[in-house]
Amino acid sequence: MVERVVEYRIDRRSGVATYVQIVQQTKQALRLGLLEPGDKLPTAREVVEATAINPNTVLKAYRELEREGLVEARRGLGTFVRRTLGAAPADSPLRTELDAWAQRARTAGLDREDVAALLGSVLDEHFPKGDQ
Repeated sequence: MVERVVEYRIDRRSGVATYVQIVQQTKQALRLGLLEPGDKLPTAREVVEATAINPNTVLKAYRELEREGLVEARRGLGTFVRRTLGAAPADSPLRTELDAWAQRARTAGLDREDVAALLGSVLDEHFPKGDQ
């Protein structure tokens, strides 16, 4: 059995609440297949040690994920993934193509915000907000 571990990276300058960053990063890991049903999330203590954030922040994020039905807390055992999201595994050929595109964009002189704006406009064109 392969143990998959998510490592949270907190950007204190992003303007996004810390607990929301944990929720978003967990969802991204679920979408990419980096976390799968049955996987255990790091304990609040492990996240606190790695990120120097308040334990209540981690617990708030985990409660939000539980409320959304993505994880479940098992008393005395930890928090486990209940279900996954999406169908875009990290080893997808599409990811390889996107990686090559991002490298070309950087070589062309685009910065992160330029790339995000360009990608956002393409996503809006192909995946209108009302489509689910």
